[in-house]
Amino acid sequence: MFRVVVGHSDDPDSQSAIAEVLQECSRSLAGSIPQAGLLFTAIDFDHALILQCIQNAFPGIELIGGTTNGEISSILEFQQDSLTLMLFASDEMEIRAGIGREASKNPAFAAQQAIAQAKAKSASLPQLCLTFPDSLTSNGVLILESLKQSLGVHIPIIGGMTADDYTFDKTYQFFQGEVLSDSVPVLLFSGKLLFSHGVAGGWTPISQRSRVTKVDGNIVYEIDGQRALDFYQHYLGEERFAANYAIHALAVFEDQDHFYLRAPNGYDRQSGSVTFFLDIPEQAVVQITDATRDNILSASETSLKNALANYPGVEPTAALLISCAARRRILGTLAREEYQLIKKHLPEALPCCGFYAYGEIAPLVGKGQTQCHNKTFVTLLIGTK
Repeated sequence: MFRVVVGHSDDPDSQSAIAEVLQECSRSLAGSIPQAGLLFTAIDFDHALILQCIQNAFPGIELIGGTTNGEISSILEFQQDSLTLMLFASDEMEIRAGIGREASKNPAFAAQQAIAQAKAKSASLPQLCLTFPDSLTSNGVLILESLKQSLGVHIPIIGGMTADDYTFDKTYQFFQGEVLSDSVPVLLFSGKLLFSHGVAGGWTPISQRSRVTKVDGNIVYEIDGQRALDFYQHYLGEERFAANYAIHALAVFEDQDHFYLRAPNGYDRQSGSVTFFLDIPEQAVVQITDATRDNILSASETSLKNALANYPGVEPTAALLISCAARRRILGTLAREEYQLIKKHLPEALPCCGFYAYGEIAPLVGKGQTQCHNKTFVTLLIGTK
């Protein structure tokens, strides 16, 4: 048995919202006891109260999650200022949570700590890892690399970086009954699990392929030996770059055919550097990209179609959806159409849950290396054998 249920409320009162969600979930569980769950909420709720209510309803539940820039579910579809809960009940798999703390001091140790704690609770080897780390206090790429080392690079990692309301002030992560910042929560799945995922952005390369020749973490100084700012302005022009540079993500190629995206978030005229939200490797092959709203929207559908095409079973039990806050901002009022496009291809009763993140986590292809992404839509389908 593998049952997944979802609750979602847009009531602004924390007590009323979680009461509504728990009632919805309990009705769908029909007596089954959930062993694990995912909680995604807007930044302004009383998170400690919400977690306490969940713990009271389901003592000892293996729960993780975090704050968002928007929430998604099969109940209320796209929402802002809401909370959504996905619960997993199964006697065929183990689902265990772990937490790494003070990630800003030592991202590698925090990631190792989270995996070690989750592994210690399980007798089975993990097959899938979900994670929702802090996006503002620590280096997401370093966290991911350490998660991969602790798990083994062949274990897929799916997730997103926690968010706030585009103030970039503070985000929160959830672990059991705790509200945390600067942390790395993980949820490990093992047992009779089936899953697949899809990744798509909608951004198209418009420049020639070039190589990063000088970089310090997320600050790119030179591309093909010229200043990164000059490289961008060569293709976009000075005025277009100044007005719209954030739109023009850098495609970073994993191999000849597949790339992940890095979003610019600033530049320095004096040094000629361009700063990105996430690190870029030295000697990486890159291209400047562009996108239209139509292409951004259609990418969410592509992400789901890729996941469906690769799903190894007959029909999934649930879907986890993670989109980028930058996509939501660019789409504006069209953001709700991301879920509408996905909805057309899924069974009507399939439980879906997700959120808008400050960076997404997933392998580019089925058995590829897990990467951190910007401006990307990630779909995870899960079920049982």
